[in-house]
Amino acid sequence: MPSNKLPKGLTGVAGEYFVAAELSRLGYIASITLRNTRGIDILASNATATRQIAIQVKTNQGSNPEWVLNKKAEIFYADNLFYVFVGLKLSEERPDFYIVPSKVVADFVRNDHKKWLETPGKKGQAHKDNPVRKFRDTERQFLERWDLLGFSYQEVL
Repeated sequence: MPSNKLPKGLTGVAGEYFVAAELSRLGYIASITLRNTRGIDILASNATATRQIAIQVKTNQGSNPEWVLNKKAEIFYADNLFYVFVGLKLSEERPDFYIVPSKVVADFVRNDHKKWLETPGKKGQAHKDNPVRKFRDTERQFLERWDLLGFSYQEVL
């Protein structure tokens, strides 16, 4: 029986295109960067080019609002850098988009990883440090928060 899930490489690419499409649908200019642009997947601006931002896209498949990052996420932030976390659903459904300022992500993953290291494992053992970090939004406070990008909707009209 075939799986409804995309291969990992296609999942990331699909997420980037979904974010670029959604930004375009909202009236903004979105350009997907070349693969050698480290840490930035999309450059976006308002129609008048008076506000530009960089976006890092992370994509998962399924309903769990959790994404895997690496240690770099703890220190990789700027006022004009955002993460858009994409939750792909079945092929006929629109994905979920979680728009989060990079500083919020950095603080979350740093604190969450520290807490994980301090919490004993299932058998009481200490967790070993590793580069894996996770961001999650179980409260869904960043779901569809396109307004956090700082683009004015009046600029589109």
